[in-house]
This record gives sequence, structure tokens and C-alpha cells, in this order.
Amino acid sequence: MTAVPSVIQKEAAPIALPGLGRALILAGKLGQQSAEEIYRRAEVKRSSFIAELTGSGAVSPYDLAHTMSIAFSAPLLDIDAVDPQRLPKGLLDTKICQDFRVVVLSRRNNRLSVATADPSDQAAAEKIKFASQMGVDWIIAEYDKLLKFVEVNSKTAAETMDTIIGGDFEFDEASSEPVGEEEDDKVSDVDDAPVVKFLQKMLLDAIGMRASDLHFEPYEHNYRVRFRIDGELREIASPPIAIKDKLASRIKVISRMDISEKRIPQDGRMKLKVSADRVIDFRVSTLPTLFGEKIVIRILDPSSARLGIEALGYEPEEKERLLKAIERPYGMILVTGPTGSGKTVSLYTCLNLLNKPGVNIATAEDPSEINLPGVNQVNVNEKAGLTFAAALKSFLRQDPDIIMVGEIRDLETADISIKAAQTGHLVLSTLHTNDAPATLTRMRNMGIAPFNIASSVILITAQRLARRLCPNCKAPADIPNETLLEAGYSSSELDGTWQPYRPVGCTACNNGYKGRVGIYQVMPITEEIQRIILRDGSSLEIAEQAKREGVRSLRQSGLHKVKMGMTSLAEIVACTNE
Repeated sequence: MTAVPSVIQKEAAPIALPGLGRALILAGKLGQQSAEEIYRRAEVKRSSFIAELTGSGAVSPYDLAHTMSIAFSAPLLDIDAVDPQRLPKGLLDTKICQDFRVVVLSRRNNRLSVATADPSDQAAAEKIKFASQMGVDWIIAEYDKLLKFVEVNSKTAAETMDTIIGGDFEFDEASSEPVGEEEDDKVSDVDDAPVVKFLQKMLLDAIGMRASDLHFEPYEHNYRVRFRIDGELREIASPPIAIKDKLASRIKVISRMDISEKRIPQDGRMKLKVSADRVIDFRVSTLPTLFGEKIVIRILDPSSARLGIEALGYEPEEKERLLKAIERPYGMILVTGPTGSGKTVSLYTCLNLLNKPGVNIATAEDPSEINLPGVNQVNVNEKAGLTFAAALKSFLRQDPDIIMVGEIRDLETADISIKAAQTGHLVLSTLHTNDAPATLTRMRNMGIAPFNIASSVILITAQRLARRLCPNCKAPADIPNETLLEAGYSSSELDGTWQPYRPVGCTACNNGYKGRVGIYQVMPITEEIQRIILRDGSSLEIAEQAKREGVRSLRQSGLHKVKMGMTSLAEIVACTNE
């Protein structure tokens, strides 16, 4: 008789219920015994506790959502009212959303707002935090509606990807180097479906998110993929580290590189046909690191060269100076700024304006980034002896009207460029200097005579790219006058007629910023500046004279963009010097 109560007591022993069950018991929506029975049935069926709970009718999805909202002090949302097209893309892997039945609704700063029916699910929270490297704020939704929403939209995304991969999405994989027999196995290994699909997804996501570069980075214990969006690197994915060699080989095959060579850097190009009438070019660079090859892919969209000068962000007086200079029959126009400041787009915008049937245009670049029909473009190849100087010499025998040199790197290239500008050609080129006045000093230091500089250079444009504030969520910023004065504003400008703004962050942007805007210092070489050059004056003297002639410095140009509400003061202070 004593054994029976012992068995009964063992069977009736309480079990460790999930947090959802405990919350329902505390709220009086479910009894302890009922909760344990539902939990056991879920284990037998190998389903989730919440699925068995709502499926059995013990608690309706509506009651469950309202109870969870109160118990966890979380807002309640009708998921049927959400437009899936307006949700942020790429913040969380689709598989995680399917596994945990969650939907990413928005991102604000470093936190995600995520719809769930079970806010007590710590495993889901930790997985999302790890995958996104962001905090999680739960929004409660009804389980049945949420389940349907996730399934429908995951299916739509999968069908879209299959359509793109199986249809118009294709690479130009013609290799310029023959593949030996011993490399056949390597190439076949590269064609593994998961690797191919992962690369295609990354490229599609990068294009959709308006990224300028993709970084594939191997480390000792992990592998990460980052996109540069609006000038800022952002981690997108952390694929298994075992994928690194196959992914590198796949990229090298379609970029026409030597897949057997892993000890030295390589450069290549590839094309991606995303639709019947749209092809995207990519410039690929590999770099051997301690734990494998790091690969950076630059996205070259030809449409950027056809934006038009109005879209670049020139102020009316700056645009007028530039247009007046490119209409001159001969002379040299220089664009300066650091790497990634938009110099190539500015040059090609000018070339697009000059590209007419009666004009012969030739360009030498390393490499040519944007294809422009009607322009004779040459890729510099220093190993083969085709340097900038050699290309320029050839151009002068090709009866050119306009010459564009990708970059003036040495005295020989500078000398030939100046002679071309003095002999009836319009020459456009770039230099790496901090601002427009410093460019003239840099040319003097290269060994060019002051007379040649003064007689050939007609205009210099220095530029930077600043992140543009998102128009949907930017908010007024309360900045003390002392800070504004310190940044470079004059007392007369702080008249209360304008309002600075700050970034906030919403589903449509990246931490409060969306896109970039150009900041320019457009300095024509006037007679007074020519006199300073001829007497070998310093860049400070040139800058003072330019200021007297109404030329804004880069900082002043940026502050003007802040007054117009285009960008924030913090962004301008970060990307310009005063």
C-alpha cells in the first residue's frame, strides 16, 4: 500500500514550465495542472509549447497576446496592419525569423523592435542579439496572425530569390586564363550550391541596400561580411568559417583571377546581370591575411555618372563656376579629396556634359570604374608598360579635344598633362590633397614650375561626402550658440532664422542617415591667385585670397548644408577640418 502513493507522488511532481506557461499561471489564465499537461503533450508531439497551447484552445491567441502585453509591459501590435514591403531588409536572417516566429519591425540606433507572441523566450532573444549584434525590444502580436505573416513573407522572399537566381541573375564567368587539369577539382568544388547562393544573396542585398563596397573578412575563429553603406561599414552576416576558401575561389573564378595563387594580392572585375536591361560592374581586390584571403568588392553602378550635376550637391554659385570652367576650350581642371570622396563621379558627370558627337574624349584610369559610351577609355597597366604618362603621350597623337587622367601621381604625368592643357586641350584629373589651395603647393613640391601651374590650371575643386539626414525621422537639435561659434559659424549667422537637425533612426534609414551629399570648395584660378603662384606663395596666402573672392572652405560649405537641414553638425565636424 505504501508503494502506490509513492508512484502517484512521482507522477504528480511539478515540471519546469517555460516562462510563457509560468506567466499565464500568475495571470490566472491557466492552471498549473493544465499547463503541465499541455507541456507534456507538446513534448510528445515534438511541437512548441505555444503552438500546443493555442492549438488546444486552452488560451486563445487574442487572450495570450493581451496577457503577455500586460505581464511583460510590452506594446501590443496587430500584425495584419503591417505592410511587409515597408519592413527593413537584411537585419536578421530569414531562417531565424522562421525558427522563432518573429518579425523585425524597425531599428532605432542599436536596438531592434521585434514582433513575437512569446516575450519570455530567452533563446530567441539571445539568438537575435548574437546574429544582429543589437539589443531586442519585444512587441507583442497574436500567435496565429504572426505565424501566418512569417510563413507568407518567408515564402515570398524565397520565391523572389529563386526567380532572380534561376532567371535573369547571371555572372560573366569567361576566364582569361586557361584552367589546368589539376585545377578542375578546385573549380568544381567552387560550384557548391550553398556558396553560389550565399554570394548571390550578398551581392543582391548590397545593391538593394545601396552599399558601395562588400568586405569578406576571415579571422581565426570567425568569418564576417560587412557592407559600406553611406560611408560607414556595417556587419551584415557571419557565415561559417569553413566557407571562406570556397567563397574566395568562387569570387576569383568569376573575376578572372588565378585561383591557385593565394600568396599575393590580385585585382579583377566581374559583371552581374540583374535584369534584361541592367548590368552592374564590380571591381574585386584580394589580399592575403593571416587567416585567409580578405576580399573587397566595389560596386560600380554606371547610372551614378548620369545623375546630373544638380544631384551632386553643388550650390548655385559653385555649379556656375564649374560649368564655366568645363566650357573653356583648354586648360586643366583638378578634383581633389581622399579616397571614396566621389571624385570619379564628379569627373564623369563633367564628361557626360561634354560628351557630344563633335568632341573626342580619351580617359586613362587605374582601373576604369564607370563605362561611358562615346568616351575612349583606357585601363592603365604598369606591368605591361602602359603607365599614365605613356597613355597621355598616345592620347596626344589621337587628336583629342578632352583628356581625363585618373590621377596625377608623378612629375612625368603632371608635366605631360600641363603641356596638353597649354596646347589646346581640356584636361581633367585628380590629386590627393586636403583642400583646393593645398593642391597648388602639392604640384609645386612635385617639381612643376610656378609659371606652368599658373598658365594651365583654371579651376580646382576639393570635395568630401557627408551622410545626409533621413528626411523621415530627423529631429531638431538643441545646440548651444557657443558650440556653433566654435564649429565656424559667425555671430551674424546665429540669427534664429534656421534650425539645426540631428539623426534619430527609423526603418527607412541607417542610424538616422540615408544617402550622402557632396561638400565642395570650388576655387577658380583668378589673376590674383596666379600672381601668388608666380611668386611661389604659400597655400595659406592662396586660401586667404580665395576667401576674399567668395570661395567657401570645405568647413563653411558643410556648415551651409547644416543650415539647410541636409546633414548634422556632428557629421560636418567629423569630415572637415577648420
